[in-house]
Amino acid sequence: MNNRQNQANINWYPGHMAKTRRLLIEKYGLIDIVYELVDARIPYSSKIKDIYNIIQDKPKIMIMTKKDLCDMKVTMKWVKYYENLGAKVILVDLNNNEDFKKIIDLTHEMTEKIQLKRQGKKMKEKEIRALVVGIPNVGKSTLINKMANKKVADVGNNPGVTQHLKWLKTPYNILLLDTPGILWPKLSENNVAFNLAAMTSIKQEILPIDEVAVYILQKLAEYYPEILKERYHLTNAKDIEEAYNTIGKNMGAIKNGEVDYDRVSKKIVNDIKMEYIKGVTFDR
Repeated sequence: MNNRQNQANINWYPGHMAKTRRLLIEKYGLIDIVYELVDARIPYSSKIKDIYNIIQDKPKIMIMTKKDLCDMKVTMKWVKYYENLGAKVILVDLNNNEDFKKIIDLTHEMTEKIQLKRQGKKMKEKEIRALVVGIPNVGKSTLINKMANKKVADVGNNPGVTQHLKWLKTPYNILLLDTPGILWPKLSENNVAFNLAAMTSIKQEILPIDEVAVYILQKLAEYYPEILKERYHLTNAKDIEEAYNTIGKNMGAIKNGEVDYDRVSKKIVNDIKMEYIKGVTFDR
């Protein structure tokens, strides 16, 4: 096995992402509130670094999704960190109705001034326009479908499903502006790139799958040795070749008498993608 986790200098900025940024700047004046989605397992790595250059001083709610998959103890430190920076943060499992209701309630609470101002002018209540932003695969489509009470957005465990900007109606007097997942032009921080790849927020072709799998094993060994032992029957991941041989033999990934390393790599990455591995937060 070749563990080549050198500096990841990834340029991945498809045309539709550049176009999204331009359209967001054009629609800035229409937006009342912003829903900024981040993955609770990687609350730093999944945050769009320059998003505030676009949304500036608009009221915003940071929605940390995938609460059911994260390490709550570690993620709560990130919640407090962002709250100390002045952010309104909600940690949610989007499939939990109580969590979902918190988003609706906080939205109306934060836009109450707009409605009171209109009331004073004898105008009818405004349909609040909410912009939904986030990198690929943080749960934007799940949130939108839930709020619209029907399937209006494609949901997938693959980045880049949504392709266009569109306004969507909801029964909560909130109009949603859906955006394709936006990634910043260059992922220069090594751990950020690997965290995104581990959680399938960037396309699998961007980083070699064996390097991503090795990275996951090393993270589990460092922070979650109990998961490493339970899932892969490993006590450490220092010797990667030995670790791969153990996993390969246990899963029957043998080809011509040799362990099929490619199949082992795919299994490790897939175990996170398919949510077999839970209770992990890789950002520290």
